[in-house]
Amino acid sequence: MTALANRADLVARLGRDITSEENIRVDALLADASVLIRSYTKQDFGAATSTVTLRAQGGMIRLPQRPVTAVASVTAIGINGVPDVGLVDWWWDGLDTVRLGAGNGVINLPEAWWDDEDGYPGTFSVAYSHGYASVPPEVVMVACGMVLRTLTSPAVAGGITSETVGPYSYRSETPGLGLAVVMSTSDRQALAKYRRTTGTTSVRAY
Repeated sequence: MTALANRADLVARLGRDITSEENIRVDALLADASVLIRSYTKQDFGAATSTVTLRAQGGMIRLPQRPVTAVASVTAIGINGVPDVGLVDWWWDGLDTVRLGAGNGVINLPEAWWDDEDGYPGTFSVAYSHGYASVPPEVVMVACGMVLRTLTSPAVAGGITSETVGPYSYRSETPGLGLAVVMSTSDRQALAKYRRTTGTTSVRAY
């Protein structure tokens, strides 16, 4: 996946060109910041088309990537020898949820779906499009902040720091703040509205 921010975004916030020394690390730091942001939010952000297999709850399937821009198809995954069946009685709510019908709109629906509750599908394959035309400004801001804090940190290498003032001495360990990008509490707060925190669980047909 591409980084969530680029060199131009960094330069605009840094107020100067990237030095030759910084240039060696920029791409790796941008990639690392993007990995941490995607891991925290569980969102890809870029526009894409995906096919996911999910369980339904209460006749609804919550799609993981947002924003959802279109839903192309919903297929019931058969079990116990029952074949997969493409469904027609489903509705997308225009946001991130697919609502399932009772199966009455499916031609030649396997008899096992009606006769044996263990044959009724609880798992569905959904093909849908999602993502942003461009990365949201808050996400770019956080990615740049994470990189610039690391890139401009004077403490590149970790080690022991000691200081003595009169009869008092102070000793601490520095983790090497300039080596790796770190997500701060304020970064998490800025990304909170993009974070996916709920999933989809199974439901039994009645």
